[in-house]
Order: sequence, then C-alpha cells, then structure tokens
Amino acid sequence: MSAKAKRLFKKLVSYSGIFFFILAAGMLWWQLREYSFSDIIHAITAIPIENLIAACIACFAGYLALSLYDYLALRYIGARVSWWKWMLAGMLGFAISNNAGHAVVSGGAIRYRLYTRWRINGGDIVKMITFSGFTFFLGCSAILIIGYFLVPSALLDRSVGASVGINTLFIICSAAVLAYFAATIFFQRKSIKIGKIKFHVPTTKTALLQMVLGAADSFLAGLVLYFCLLPFVQIPFGTYIGLFVIAQTTGVFSQVPGGIGVFESIFLLALPDTVDKADIFGALLAYRVIYYVLPLIGVGGLFFIYENWLRSRMKRWLADAKEKIPHIPEKIKNIHRRKK
Repeated sequence: MSAKAKRLFKKLVSYSGIFFFILAAGMLWWQLREYSFSDIIHAITAIPIENLIAACIACFAGYLALSLYDYLALRYIGARVSWWKWMLAGMLGFAISNNAGHAVVSGGAIRYRLYTRWRINGGDIVKMITFSGFTFFLGCSAILIIGYFLVPSALLDRSVGASVGINTLFIICSAAVLAYFAATIFFQRKSIKIGKIKFHVPTTKTALLQMVLGAADSFLAGLVLYFCLLPFVQIPFGTYIGLFVIAQTTGVFSQVPGGIGVFESIFLLALPDTVDKADIFGALLAYRVIYYVLPLIGVGGLFFIYENWLRSRMKRWLADAKEKIPHIPEKIKNIHRRKK
C-alpha cells in the first residue's frame, strides 16, 4: 500500500467515528419510533423520582466502569494518556457501540479517531480493542454462569427454544472462561502473532481484573433496570440479575443494535404471567432512555465540544504561523549579519 493510500485509509477510518455516532443516533430513533414523546414521558413519570435518580446514578457508575476498560487496555499495551482522555474515549466508544451495535467496528472507529491524535499507533489501538472485547466477554460470561444458577429453571422451561439456547450459551461461556484462564497459566510471557500485530498473553492477575471489571459493568447496568422495575414487580435480586445478564448477553451475541427486541423478548418471557406486561414494558423503555439515550447525548456533547476546541486551537496555531513566517527570512539575515 502506497503512502498516499495509507493516508487516505487512515482519514477514512478516522472520519468513520463521526459516521457511527450518527448511525447510533439513527438507531435510537429507529428503536423508539413507535412511541410518541408523551408515551416516553408517561413511562418515565410512572416511576417514582427516587427510583429514577437511583437508576441515573447506577448508569453513571456503569459508564465509569466502562471507561476503565480503556484504562486497563492502555496498561496492557504499556501506554499512558491523561485520565480524562481514556474516560472520554471509553464512555463515548461504549455509548456509540451500545446503540449502533457491532462494538468492534463502531466503538473501534471512534477510539481510532481519538487515540491516533494522542499518539497511540494503529497496531496498539487494535490490541486495545481486542483486549477490551475479551474484558467484556469475560465479565458477561462470569455473571451469566452465576446467573444461570440463580434463575429458577421453571422460568426458562416455558420455551423449549429459550431453554436450549441458554443451556448452550452456558456451556460455551463456561468453556471459554476456563480456556482463557488456562492460557494465562500455561502460556505466560508468550506472544501470539496475527498478521503484523503481536499480542502477548495477559497474566492471570490481569485476567481476573478483566473478569471483575466486566462483571461490575453488567451488574451496574442491571441496577439501572432494577430500580425502574422495582415499583411494578417484586422479584428477588439474585433471580433478577441472573435473568438480566442472560437477556443482555443473548442480545449482545445477536449483534442487534442495543439488543432491541431480543433483550425484551427473553425478559418478558421469563417473568410471571401475573405481572402487568404494560408496566414492565414501560420500565424497559425507561431503562433504554436512561442507559442508552442519556449517555449518547451527554458524552456525545462533550465529544463535539472537544472537537470544536481542537478546531479553534488549530486555527490559532495556523494564524500564529502565518504571522511569524514572513518575519523568518529577516531574522535569518540578522543572525548572519551578527556573525559577520
């Protein structure tokens, strides 16, 4: 690939971050298109204000946990950037990928745009995205395995397809977690080369941190919905969190943006028939607004403020350069005169 083609490719990847931000906003509209603004307001106002505040706090804590994915990934590649940078990249990357789906592509594009500006090379960014993907998978798998035992089997036996699918998912996740930790034990200090990129096998301690962080992220996301559901249905928290993670993980693996439809179907299927499904769906809608809409608007706003700040700074640099360049030849002549 020629130097010109490489520059063009880098520019395309960089600007694809903006494209995926717009795509995420479009997917939000698509998901909520069947509901009027008054429907959304009604669903949210049906929930007590203290529950909404608790859900918002859990959401903020959840996105802080998500930003730590980037911190851990930076440690993995041995790089450092300012704390606000990895927080911005982590929160924005997940706010976009949660809504647009296909996290590696959508969240990866915005990370590439930001981290290349902060002098992290493309190969290391690929390592970071891969490492964060494993962090998410380990956390989901760990809490799904726990959740599998917390959810009463009678809840899932109502659908043969759901039961078979979840049993299969449990087996796959258990095998994957065991294989990952076995690799960290038996292949310590080893590297795997894929193309031109060399991945080193993380330590067992790092793998444990990945699993704890991923599980904390899922747990906090579950709390957001739990606070929204609490006024309408009384369900043991252990059963609830197991059910939430099974529904969430299935939605993620489906690659449907936001797990829309897949998540709700599994969740509603497992709840008792005596529960008012309209109230539950209202709580699910409120959860989507709090966990998906608000972070995209909030962190997206910070991103555009940052972009505008960068543009204004570049304009100042260019203006200063244009002002100083005409005086450079005269300064050089003065230096030569002094030497003579």
